[in-house]
Amino acid sequence: MSSTSKDRSERLDQLQARQVGETGEPGGETMRVPVNVYEAGEALVVVAPLPGVRPEDVEVSVVDHHLRITAAMRSAAAKEYLVHEWHYGPYEREVEIPDGFGGGGTATFGNGQLAIRLTRGEGAAGPISVKPA
Repeated sequence: MSSTSKDRSERLDQLQARQVGETGEPGGETMRVPVNVYEAGEALVVVAPLPGVRPEDVEVSVVDHHLRITAAMRSAAAKEYLVHEWHYGPYEREVEIPDGFGGGGTATFGNGQLAIRLTRGEGAAGPISVKPA
């Protein structure tokens, strides 16, 4: 095997090890949540997919111009998959909030999707209650 092929193979092995996690079980590590962020009128909107969790499993907070999203994973399904390419949490993501947003926030969760609205303003920090959509 050439050194470039070997390097690629080692990188793939490392990536798969990170995806599998320390326990050897798929989803063993916290997963980074993808987000969509956009402005809607006087609010910043952050939308994130969180399949496999309930509203009460999700925590949202604002600290130092950062929006933090975490979601606990319920017990993993005891299945012997033939193909297992995607996993349920636990989830975590931190997003920098642009200047001018942070006057307060609301969060709703439905159909596996978290939607957060942060209004214009300053000074609001701390947890944001997540309501069912």
